[in-house]
Amino acid sequence: MRAALFAVALMLLALPGTGTGTSGMSNAFAFSADDALDDAALEKRALRLHDELRCPVCQGQAISDSNAELARDLRRLVRERLDTGDTDEDIYDFLSDRYGDFILLRPRIKPTNYVLWFGPALVFAVGAGGLWMYVRRRRAHGADSAPAPLNEAERKQVKSLSRDDSL
Repeated sequence: MRAALFAVALMLLALPGTGTGTSGMSNAFAFSADDALDDAALEKRALRLHDELRCPVCQGQAISDSNAELARDLRRLVRERLDTGDTDEDIYDFLSDRYGDFILLRPRIKPTNYVLWFGPALVFAVGAGGLWMYVRRRRAHGADSAPAPLNEAERKQVKSLSRDDSL
């Protein structure tokens, strides 16, 4: 009997309006993953952040596009942190500390990922430089390596080979 009363009391505490949340709601129901925030500016920031964060489950989608449970939790977390006054950078830092830079669809430029940011440009520059040097050397040696003109015997041999004897 005591256990049943205890269970009923816990369920009543979990109902909206009976908890101790700041808005008269239970903290368990403070935010839904996809319910808009009351402040339009905060909601706009939340939607922008949702588009810039990668779903760790789907890996190719932003959390705004994903239906994974973790993506819903992250959308809820972003809205909660915005509501408490965190800046966008605070949210990025929090999620990067928790999930690594992989969570960011546009990773930050820092020494640990310079290769990702500058590697393709470096490879292109090295390739363009190598091609330029190859063409330059080829032109410089092109005049020196021109074949000598044919002598009279060689011209006759080419003429006899190119003549059509089948007619």
